[in-house]
Amino acid sequence: MKAGHAAGALAAPQLDRRSFLAAGSGLLVTLTLPASAQSEGGDQVGDGQPRDRLDTWLAVAADGRVLASVGKIDAGLGIATAFAQIVADELDVAFEQVSVRMGDTATTPDQRGTGSSNGITDGGTALRAAGAQARAFLLGRAAERLSLPLAQLEVRDGVVRAQADPSRAVSYAELLRGGRFELAYDAKAQPKNPARYRVVGKPLPRSDIPPKVRAEFRYLVDHRLPGMVHARVLRPPTAGARFIGIKALPATPGFIRVVQQGNFVAVVAEREEQAVQAARSVQLEWSAPQLRFATDYDALYDSLRSAPAKSAKVDRSNGDVDAALQTAARRIEAAYEYPFQSHACMGPACALAQVEAAGVTVWMGGQKPYPLRKTVAELLGRPAAEVRVVWMPGPGSYGMNDADDAAVDAVIVAQAVGRPVRLQYARSDATAWDPKGPPGVFRLRGGLDAAGRVVAFDYHSRGYSGRTRPSGTQRYGDTLAAQLIGNGVTVSEDLYQASAESYRFDHQRVSGELIDWRSSLSTGLRTAHLRDPDGMATTFASESFIDELALAAGMDPVAFRLQHLGDPRHAAVVRAAAERAQWQPRVGPNPASSGATLRGRGIAYAPRNGAVVAIVAEVEVERATGQWRATRFVVAHDCGQVINPLSLERVIESNLLMSLSRTRHEAVRFDAERVLSVDWLTYPILDMTEVPDRIDVVLVGNQPGRSYGAGEPSSRPVAGALANALFDASGRRLRRVPFTPERVLAALSADTAPA
Repeated sequence: MKAGHAAGALAAPQLDRRSFLAAGSGLLVTLTLPASAQSEGGDQVGDGQPRDRLDTWLAVAADGRVLASVGKIDAGLGIATAFAQIVADELDVAFEQVSVRMGDTATTPDQRGTGSSNGITDGGTALRAAGAQARAFLLGRAAERLSLPLAQLEVRDGVVRAQADPSRAVSYAELLRGGRFELAYDAKAQPKNPARYRVVGKPLPRSDIPPKVRAEFRYLVDHRLPGMVHARVLRPPTAGARFIGIKALPATPGFIRVVQQGNFVAVVAEREEQAVQAARSVQLEWSAPQLRFATDYDALYDSLRSAPAKSAKVDRSNGDVDAALQTAARRIEAAYEYPFQSHACMGPACALAQVEAAGVTVWMGGQKPYPLRKTVAELLGRPAAEVRVVWMPGPGSYGMNDADDAAVDAVIVAQAVGRPVRLQYARSDATAWDPKGPPGVFRLRGGLDAAGRVVAFDYHSRGYSGRTRPSGTQRYGDTLAAQLIGNGVTVSEDLYQASAESYRFDHQRVSGELIDWRSSLSTGLRTAHLRDPDGMATTFASESFIDELALAAGMDPVAFRLQHLGDPRHAAVVRAAAERAQWQPRVGPNPASSGATLRGRGIAYAPRNGAVVAIVAEVEVERATGQWRATRFVVAHDCGQVINPLSLERVIESNLLMSLSRTRHEAVRFDAERVLSVDWLTYPILDMTEVPDRIDVVLVGNQPGRSYGAGEPSSRPVAGALANALFDASGRRLRRVPFTPERVLAALSADTAPA
């Protein structure tokens, strides 16, 4: 995508502020970086300019174009368009005049990057304040220039005019003497009244789609450096196997060398296809495995239930749950299981690195370039000020995938060969070796009194932390390369698998335990946060059990939720989903579901970081085969003020499809010694024939004010809604994800009464 060709376009990495402004008749605004970008061990970063300046965020060219710089990245959701809408409204410039640059540690402010759906909440909020501050400053200058009070001025498309005499006018570019604001950035600058927005809230098309359709969009894999060579990695064949030696070097054209440190091995060649050939032909000797996994999922889940916990936490509690359960007239209990899942990005990771005496540059496709900068500096023993990390769009990233590992691998190889390196993973490297979303087991218990009223709710999880591999590459020891080499000293962060619903019961407890899994760090089963970390798993368990409680209480699932939800905003979202789906109240499975094709519907809801989502899923199940498909989703979604409803609806749809794939198909396969999921056959995902016929989106609570993150929340309730829909259709409760046709058929064939 080329900056300036479409509003909100991602500026190409080569576009710096000097060239942007030079293209606009020569007005120069020099970049500065804010205090948050200060590197360890030094006061200046980037180009050494003063920190925490308005000029960090905004630049205005002589032709009126605006360049907005933000410390976020676009993980494929079209957020650059939303950023441009925010800036256009606050500055009163045309949407088409705004370009957005993201994720370059030398030219954008340090906001770590994108995660926890914080693009709009953090990046958008910062840009809104910057735009408001810049507009107020420029209006003040215009009042002086035109000798008029502020109340008699108006702004349109970056030009300030006298209301009484539009011929008296001055542009923003003319008002910037010397091309700089020269102001300290004010994060508390007062934005304009949302009633005056002309662009925010409009369903503007994403600016990155046309260049993608025309094959003009530049992805990371398209980037080339003069004189670069190509590398491929070779991972240990079994868990914990140690490198012993090279039995035979490749005899392939273009082969340069093998780079080996500890158990890290890569081959380097002049061309990419030569690197692929070298990786296939080199012969290495490895030791026997030094670590054994569970033999299968049955053994894994048994171990998660029985292994000693390294830590425990009560997330929230009220009343006396144990006493209430003991005295309850009726007690129910259920166990739920959730597997390892891969990020399974559309393509495997790629990275480029150039290590020179004058400085280091890394091109990567991950979500957090700023922490990675510190990691590379630590790896090379150089000041952070000498390292630049440039984010470029990759194949998608849903948390801590393989992008950061590829970047560090590229740096190691570039340092060893003394030339720029492009390092491309193979599909097997990505699927087998990316950090995995963690598995978990969940035990839920409920107690009812003689009248059928729920008096106790107890949720307990056991699993591996989703941050055994931390959510940002803070240090060299966090990376797979360091762990293979033997220098990996990562700090596992405790991320408990706690549900987040707002149900209220007299006696209630949500707790969890974590099992130590640091031994996995040099393997393909190390765990890290996957999209909506643990949210799908925890909501699958809690929302399935809420349906089981509703059945035990003799209530319709929607009515039961509305009776027990403690937050009116949450209840409004559940009500909106049910109304759009034309939910008909009933107790128990669908009495009309019979014959060869079974039909049902289910609901699940969840909050996430301020956003609230409720989903109704409708399914069809073939009784003879267990094959099933989701025919319709209805989503009610409240994320506060919506910047771009068109993009938001597409984000919601993509979350639904990804989560449907994770619910129907996805579980990383392994045996005692290795990960067996290495491609799309051994790790299947959703295909086009399984896409629902219809998706309805209802935006709730879209009022001026705060925006909550929308990148992940609609992922959270999908597995729970599908589990409840399958129960409604079949009368059989599925408590282990994924719901494969084989698992559904086994449930249908089981000689048991409906759960």
